[in-house]
Amino acid sequence: MQPIEGRLPTRLAFFHGLGSIAYGVKDNGFLTFLMLYYNQVLGMDAQLVSLALMLALVIDGFIDPIIGYLSDRTYSPWGRRLPWLYFAAVPLGIAWYFLWAVNEAPSFWGLVGLAVLIRILVSACEVPSIALVPELTRDYDERTRLMRFRFLFGWAGGLFVMMLAYNVFLADGLLQADGYRAYGITGALLITFGVLISAAAQHRYAAGYPPRARSKFSLLTAFSELRESFSHRAFLILLAGGALAYTSQGITFTISNYLYLFVWEFSRDALKFYPWILFLSVIVTFMVLPRLHARWGKRDTAKVTALIGAAFWATPFLLRPFGLWLEVGSTASTVALFALFFLSNVFSVSAMISASSMVADVVEASEEQTGRRSEGAFFAGNMFMAKCATGLGIFVTGQMLAFSGLQGKADPGQVPASVIDTLSLTYALTVAVFAIGVFLVIRRFPITRADHEARLEKLGAARTNPDAEGMHP
Repeated sequence: MQPIEGRLPTRLAFFHGLGSIAYGVKDNGFLTFLMLYYNQVLGMDAQLVSLALMLALVIDGFIDPIIGYLSDRTYSPWGRRLPWLYFAAVPLGIAWYFLWAVNEAPSFWGLVGLAVLIRILVSACEVPSIALVPELTRDYDERTRLMRFRFLFGWAGGLFVMMLAYNVFLADGLLQADGYRAYGITGALLITFGVLISAAAQHRYAAGYPPRARSKFSLLTAFSELRESFSHRAFLILLAGGALAYTSQGITFTISNYLYLFVWEFSRDALKFYPWILFLSVIVTFMVLPRLHARWGKRDTAKVTALIGAAFWATPFLLRPFGLWLEVGSTASTVALFALFFLSNVFSVSAMISASSMVADVVEASEEQTGRRSEGAFFAGNMFMAKCATGLGIFVTGQMLAFSGLQGKADPGQVPASVIDTLSLTYALTVAVFAIGVFLVIRRFPITRADHEARLEKLGAARTNPDAEGMHP
């Protein structure tokens, strides 16, 4: 396939983003409900659950680069990416259902095995899908536009099943076991049809035999080329910054329902309304991010918005233990929290979209050095980092809950104040430290808009004249 020149059709951007519903549903389940379900409902020890999920993430993370590399080398009339999407969607939906169909706590290794299977199948859908971004367009801003749609649909998918959980499946309480099976069925259907419809709608743009790989496939060649790609300085900076960001996100998503139930004592009505607050924040991000990039570029937008987002989020957790917050559980407290969380999510999602779009720009920087385009490898490497970091975040959550003294099957409102204060302060300080780290790392990313556009001109000239300086054969 050839990259599309100029502005991409809105229909293409829309359906490309639709495929990320699967990732959003998976993230919502794994990071928001799975710990609560297996720990507080099924009775598994929180540390064992967090260890199982972290282990599954790490195992899957090592497989991601291989999936990306094989995706880069796939040769079919459907192109490099579409075969993966067509064949992985249905097994993923089936496996997702079985994750939520259990009626009693599985063994530790049973949970690990099922979680690994689901994550590998998610990777087989997400890595080839997101690797289409730099293939569809080389434009600095159009790549961000595709990422905006991906994040919009990813968040929409996750928040849609969250809304159904709070309003329908778990309307009688988050600790009721009956609603989780319906949650699983709904998620399975969204995952399967989201991926298949997205792939089919992109078929006319992405199908067709790709250029054959220049090197003969072998495991030695695979690891050599992966190592060469992953040693690129710009990519290493993104990996370091992303590791900090995704660890923090993993902690926040996994602990979120604990915070809502035990720290802030949200009412059922508040929990039902909260997903709309988050979705509205993503809509605002979708609209304002192009202006931020036009003025400051991706790098500066990412580093500043990451810091601001963490500041809005951590503030109430820092104030509460010292008696400087509104009465917990009151309408005033809930409204103030929703306002701060809304602002935090606008800035935090802006940082994540910006960083994801920056990964696409590394593709040409690497091509300039190696002569290869490795879209799948780079995005798989980024996902490997994200999964390992998220797994670490989940593990840290388990330790944080144990450190605070919060017991399994606890009753909201009946937990000692010292436990809640310890949990709030520990969590807020952790978020603040990670945000500062992200700012300090991302500011070193070397690719700006001017750098990218100059590189495209150089690569274009090199394709016309293969002997141009700086291009490998």
